[in-house]
Formats: sequence, C-alpha cells, structure tokens
Amino acid sequence: MAAVALRRRSFHQRRQSLVEYSDEELIRRYRPDGNGIRFVASLIAPDVEPTTTCNHALDASQKTLITLRYLRKFQLCNADDQGVSQPTISRAVNDCIRSLSSDRIVKHFVRFPLQLRDIRRHQTNFYQVANFPGVVGVIDGMHVQIQAPTVNENEFVNRHHYHSINTQIAFDSEDRIIDVVARWPGSAHDSRILTNSGLYQLFDHNVVPIGCHLLGDSGYPCKKWLLTPFLRPLAGPQTNYNRSHKRTRSSVERAIGQFKRRFPVLHGEIRLKPEKACKVIIAYAVLHNICKDRNIPIPPTDGHDGFGRHDGQNGGLPGITTPVAALRCREHFANTNFPCKMILGSSIIVSELEL
Repeated sequence: MAAVALRRRSFHQRRQSLVEYSDEELIRRYRPDGNGIRFVASLIAPDVEPTTTCNHALDASQKTLITLRYLRKFQLCNADDQGVSQPTISRAVNDCIRSLSSDRIVKHFVRFPLQLRDIRRHQTNFYQVANFPGVVGVIDGMHVQIQAPTVNENEFVNRHHYHSINTQIAFDSEDRIIDVVARWPGSAHDSRILTNSGLYQLFDHNVVPIGCHLLGDSGYPCKKWLLTPFLRPLAGPQTNYNRSHKRTRSSVERAIGQFKRRFPVLHGEIRLKPEKACKVIIAYAVLHNICKDRNIPIPPTDGHDGFGRHDGQNGGLPGITTPVAALRCREHFANTNFPCKMILGSSIIVSELEL
C-alpha cells in the first residue's frame, strides 16, 4: 500500500506593525500610538493570550493590532496582510471586543468622578466657561446607526427614521467619557435610559455629593442634580441661567465630536447585530479614554468633521414629567446664582427688566 504524503502547513510571515510604522502612522491606522497599543494588549492579555504556542497562535499584541485596525475601518483586515486566515482574524476580533467591553476593564476606564479633588477640579473648569456653579459633567444621547435587526426591528427605529442604538454618554470638563450606556434601542427615550442607569442611582442615592450637577437638554426631566434649560424663560435670572447653561453644556457637542473624529465609524452604520454593536460602542469609549489619558492626539479627519449627526433628544419632547419640587429647586438655583445683573465671562449681562 502506497504511503500517503502528509502536507505540511505553511505559515505566512506576519507583519511587525509596531516595528515598521512610526507613532504618527500607528495613530492614523490604529488610533493609539505604539506604547498605547502595547498598553491595550497588556490589559486584555488575561482574556485573549493563547494557552499554547502550537500552530503559531496569535499573541495578545497581534490580536490587539488586528482588532484596532478592524475598529478603525470596520472592515476585517486582509488575511494576507496579517499572515493568518480570515476565520482566525474574526475570532481574534470577537475575543478582543469581548474583553474591552467587559466590566473588569470598563469600570477602570469609564468611571464617574467621586473623589473630592476631582469633583472640585471639574466644577472649577466648568465654572470658568460661563460662571455656572457646581457642574461635574454634561450628558446627552447619541444615536449610533446599525443595520436593521431581524428581531424586534421596529423597536430600533428612532425618531429620525433609521435603526440605531440610543447611547447615553456623559463627559467631564476634560472631554473624558465618565458614563456610557449602550444597550437601548433607538426608540427608547433619553429620560427612560437615564432613569434605568447606574448614573441615576449614583445621584439618587447621594453617592455623588449634594451640590454636584449634571447639565442636560430639555429631553431630560429636571432634577435637583440634573439641570435643564427653562423652556419659556422669564427675563432676568431665568434668561441669564439659560444663557450660561447653553454655553456650558455646549462642551458635550465638542466632546462627542472628538469621540467621532477618533472613530469615524460612529458617523456611519455598524453592520452588526444589536448585542455586538453595543459591545463595540463600549469598546470605543474605553479606547477613547485610554487615548485621552495618554495624550494621544486625534489624527486628521477622513472626510468627517466630528460634528455630524449625533441626534440627541434635543428639544423638550412630550412625555417628560418633572416634579414640581425639582422645578422650584431650579428656579431657586437661577434666582440665587444668576441675578438680574451678573458678569458672564468678561461681559456684563443686564436683565431685560432694566432696559
């Protein structure tokens, strides 16, 4: 009987991107720089490092590069470029996204400031914008478009008539993400998402010190700790309050713009099932904060300016119920902190009552 010749597996040469590319090129291709990529790899290594070296298994660094490239372009890398098969690349991406969106990592990099020194720093920074006291963060909703799901498809259609994940996102005074909730379909209202979030519990249970405020638009119910604009402001303190509120809260637009410029895929459609799309959004938030912590710049834009649609609720939609006590608290806050004549920045604001 003739012997059967065994075919030896051939392994392609794998690109050494961390060696071949400069930090500038690495940022353009992957978003973190060389040291940032190594840092991300060390974070997810406990979850993705192979248990064997047989068959040239991908290590954590190689899996990280593959995943970052995927998240940058949202296309699976060319298998020939990486020297591995397409199924191997798919498995590496799934493993890394699962790790980056895990509680272990998210709680470390996306957290609300609770230390007194951090709270005071952010309150000071926000106050310097337009003299609005006590602000520790700004909050908004961001719709991330997804492909039409096959299950409960109608629930994902938002008020702009496309399928999305309505993502709650909050930023501090340094444009760092301090809260992100990505698990609700596009039809969910911002106020409902907030009420069912951990951020709500932090304030409602006084874990965050009294006197700390979030600023939100009129899509949110007014709370003692969540200040929204007056829908029909009277001349004087209410008008001054709204003017200062608008200037201070506008930082959320800038912060969302930075987030989208770093990851332009957020401008388009994530062609994944909702469950996986939610994990990808969380992974983006973690990576964004890592880049902020390490002072990694945002590369030049690729046709997006970062200030495209984010489609928060904006505009006081019907169905928002605000307790009378909260409205009185806001009115007292405006009367106390925004009198008829006040200094806003370098200019004096005079009430219309005095004109």
